[in-house]
Amino acid sequence: MPLGPCSPGRYPDRTVGHDERGTTMTGVDPGRLDDQQLMKELETIHRTRHDTLLHGSNDALRVHNERMAQLEGEYLRRHPRRRVVAGRTRDGARERTPGGA
Repeated sequence: MPLGPCSPGRYPDRTVGHDERGTTMTGVDPGRLDDQQLMKELETIHRTRHDTLLHGSNDALRVHNERMAQLEGEYLRRHPRRRVVAGRTRDGARERTPGGA
């Protein structure tokens, strides 16, 4: 791939002659990731969630939401019978809360 012009001390511009307006970087289709890659992607997106919410643009937050939904959906598709901890259900949460509310 030919590289574009480069100023001293900078990386070459790979986007010269390539117009990406109107496109969105969404990452690899989650269905094409192996289990280890999917878990790594999920860990990364969950780790970056708070900063994206607090400091990201509306577009960044929208893309983050879409990607997170794709990754989580793929995880749930692969693991429909995953272990659910009682304390992470509504009933379990009510048991932890004084007064049950």
